[in-house]
Amino acid sequence: MPAVLWPLLFGNYVIGSGVMVVAGTLNEISTDLSVSVATAGQLISVGALVMCIGAPTLAFFVSGWDRRRLLSLSLVWFALLLGLCAVMPSFAALLPVRALSLIAPAIFTPQATACIGLLVPLEQRGRAISFVFLGWALASVLGMPMAALLGGLFGWRVAFATVGVLAGLSAAWVWLAMPDGVRPAAMSGDAWRRTLQSPALILTVGVTLCSSAGQFTLMAYLAPYFKQVLDASPKDLSLAFLWFGVFALVGNLLMSRFIESVGSARGVLISQGVMALAFALWPLGQSWPLALAVLAPWALGCFAANSAQQARLVGIAPSLASGSVALNSAAMYAGQAIGAAIGGAMVAVGQIDQLHAAGLVGLLLSIGCSMWASRQRPPAT
Repeated sequence: MPAVLWPLLFGNYVIGSGVMVVAGTLNEISTDLSVSVATAGQLISVGALVMCIGAPTLAFFVSGWDRRRLLSLSLVWFALLLGLCAVMPSFAALLPVRALSLIAPAIFTPQATACIGLLVPLEQRGRAISFVFLGWALASVLGMPMAALLGGLFGWRVAFATVGVLAGLSAAWVWLAMPDGVRPAAMSGDAWRRTLQSPALILTVGVTLCSSAGQFTLMAYLAPYFKQVLDASPKDLSLAFLWFGVFALVGNLLMSRFIESVGSARGVLISQGVMALAFALWPLGQSWPLALAVLAPWALGCFAANSAQQARLVGIAPSLASGSVALNSAAMYAGQAIGAAIGGAMVAVGQIDQLHAAGLVGLLLSIGCSMWASRQRPPAT
């Protein structure tokens, strides 16, 4: 892979770690700021809503920006705002600052993906997109366990500040490695119209929405779930998140390796299927060995599905990729907001042990939507 893809991969790792840091430290935030777990979960819902609105909106405003400057500045913003989050004295003060910090993910991931076509040959595009998206899988392997461990040992503020430092380092690497003059073609009004009127693209984006909502109904509350069901310590949580991350990385590597031969649409369907299996088997995880066993297939499909989805959208209509990938990011974050809100409502009424059932509904809807999308014609170019 071209060397320029490595800082983009690391940037996605930092972005993913910063997005997941709340889920990894939810117990500590709840205790330190004297709010309920369901209230602390609003940090996930509100932040996801910001990313959902921001990804397509900002894609319109930054379309003409040089990507070296845009991506570097978004990481600098992330570094500064995460540092500011770490010193907020109350939940009421933390919530808006956390929301503002997530402008950076709304920009970085979709815009890094959209410019890959200008950095690699056409025949390497699918693998390059999957490669760069490995950063999110690595965030699951290292970032979320790191947050859980740092949060448990030193407090959530140290976890936030640590990711902020990494964001600053990532900004410097992107600035040094990215060439000047990388500007994907701006999306015209006609291009946006064709994107929004394309059943193939919109249904594919719908797959991400349903899948993300299903997963985050449970994902947002894994830390309190494991604490309640399995009496998990911070070390236990860190190891569980590490286990999840290892399998997520393996799944993404497999997708990167075989996506060209399997096809992105089939890759999405396989990934969604193994995740649905994990959610169906979730009630069996009443001990740590069984809980880790049912986590594994979920993790295998989690980031592999996201990688395949992005490659699928670019393959359906390469000229519309800047808009469709931004919409896909918006759908991913909207799903997180919906899932976290549903999960929070269930936790508030004592149904934490039923989160998997609500999540399974979302995953089954995503499978149906994916099959429907595969029957649609791509938009005219």
